[in-house]
Amino acid sequence: MASVPPPFAYPHPGPPPEPPERPEGAPPAGPRWPAWTAPVALIAGFGVALFGYIVIGAIAGLAGADLEDPPPWVNIVATVIQGAALIGSALFFARLTARPRARDFGLRPTPFWSGLGWMVAAWVAFFVFTAVWISALGIEERDDLPSELGADESTLALIAVGVLVTVVAPVAEELFFRGFFFNALRSWRGLWPAAILTGLVFGGIHAGSAPVGYLVPLAAFGVALCLLYVRTGSLYPCIALHALNNSLAFGVSQGWDWQVPLVMLGANAVIAAVLLPFGERGNKPRPAPA
Repeated sequence: MASVPPPFAYPHPGPPPEPPERPEGAPPAGPRWPAWTAPVALIAGFGVALFGYIVIGAIAGLAGADLEDPPPWVNIVATVIQGAALIGSALFFARLTARPRARDFGLRPTPFWSGLGWMVAAWVAFFVFTAVWISALGIEERDDLPSELGADESTLALIAVGVLVTVVAPVAEELFFRGFFFNALRSWRGLWPAAILTGLVFGGIHAGSAPVGYLVPLAAFGVALCLLYVRTGSLYPCIALHALNNSLAFGVSQGWDWQVPLVMLGANAVIAAVLLPFGERGNKPRPAPA
């Protein structure tokens, strides 16, 4: 008698397998932007910003402003245009590979407490490095960017410069440098070369707006922000830390004390209200392994 084959057993539909952990420093899932787009986007962004500054200066000149000592609104508007140009440049060159999504730039959730812990670690490391650097070189210069932007000329200018320094700059610079520039370079040589190059460029672009002696600590801060991004798998901690640091610097430049924590909280609240609706929601990414 012929044997009857056993009935086919359908596998039980269990939970989907966990995705494999990414190796340390590997780019997040999503489009792998070519490395050449990083420097080209940087040049294009600052090219557009320069053109915008020329146009704003021409408008101010026609209005009778002294261009050797321009009114605060000229520098404020020009700086806003620079931030918008960097974000626009990143989006444009990212689109050459695939339609960019918020998560591709790091706008995705991360565990709160571990993210906070890595933020504190990065900030402490930056403070220690800066203190050692300043002490070793005997640097006594102070950051006078708010005054250069005209923050001391009126209350309205002070508020505008405060928003620019504590909200606009952290969002624009993190979206471009950590969200795009660093990610593009990581697909070329991996974590450390990308982080160091990003940090050097980040420090270099502050030449003229920050004392020369602070450019190296700013480059170190840029590297720390790259590592923070890798450890948390999210750009939110980087933006929050950048806003906290700028808020502290801005408050110190104005001689404030109890106002500084309020500026820190206010800046991050505004950033959260603006960015969270655009960010990815759902499962939190796994931070890169230590």
